[in-house]
Amino acid sequence: MNNTNNYAIQEDEIDLRELFKTLMKHKVKIVLITLAVTIGAIVYALMAPKTYEAKAILKIGEYKIANSNDKVVVSDAHELSKELEILYIEILKNENDKEAKTEKIQVPKNQKNFLEIITNGSSNEETEAELQKVVDYVQQKHKKILDDVKSLNEVRAKQVDGRLMLLKTKTLPSLQEKISRYKKDLAVYEANFLDVQSNLKKIKDSNPTLATLQINEQRYLADIIIKIKDSLESFEDRKNSIEVIEIEKLEEELRALQVLMEPYNYKNTEVVGAFMTNDYPIKPKKSLIVVVAFVTGLILSIFFVFLLEFIRAEKEQQ
Repeated sequence: MNNTNNYAIQEDEIDLRELFKTLMKHKVKIVLITLAVTIGAIVYALMAPKTYEAKAILKIGEYKIANSNDKVVVSDAHELSKELEILYIEILKNENDKEAKTEKIQVPKNQKNFLEIITNGSSNEETEAELQKVVDYVQQKHKKILDDVKSLNEVRAKQVDGRLMLLKTKTLPSLQEKISRYKKDLAVYEANFLDVQSNLKKIKDSNPTLATLQINEQRYLADIIIKIKDSLESFEDRKNSIEVIEIEKLEEELRALQVLMEPYNYKNTEVVGAFMTNDYPIKPKKSLIVVVAFVTGLILSIFFVFLLEFIRAEKEQQ
């Protein structure tokens, strides 16, 4: 048993020596093949088209809403990214003559109001120009939305201002005129009521028939006086409600709308910082290409020399 193990070890040692001898025997071939592959990779890395990258982070615009400190985002980031992918990636992906193209549009992780756009091109200038196209599209789209919101607030402000003018110039003067007229009528009817009451006392015993007529007239005048007072009270309540509540409420609403129309409440989508570019191209990665080519050439050359030795051994056995 020990002899068998020793023999196996000796065989392994012999095989390793033979492998090493084979490598040394063909070391020139190995070096030449490895150099050829490596030099080819270097030439490719130097001749391959350069690809530059530009990146921008967009903060999506927002606007303030009435009677709240909350702000509304102009567009949902995920929906916007899908729209831009269709417009600037899917539709244009078959255009091979473009100097630059949009590579990726995505929402950064754990963010909902930001958008990341990456473009690639043959130069930083072309790459930035392509990136600017996407940014311009988004900003123009969102500016229109913000302009529409602002226009809507302007219309609402005009409507509120119109209602205020109507209350101040029409409704209140009309109520005041009615109140004045009803007060005059009330004074007349109250005076008549007092006259009838005075006459009734004088003729109550001397002329019962006329007294009955005076009593009926007194009741009629009393009913009219009550109705006038009720109407007068209703007009005065309405007038006070307009002056104290409605006008104040409308003026407050108008002030809020005027504040909403201030420019600082409308913020368009903007680039965070500036476009991010590199002085060096992202492709080709020369160092990586050369290292991979060197390792690949070395492995291929070793495989090649072992294959040659195997073929030679087979021929000798024949």
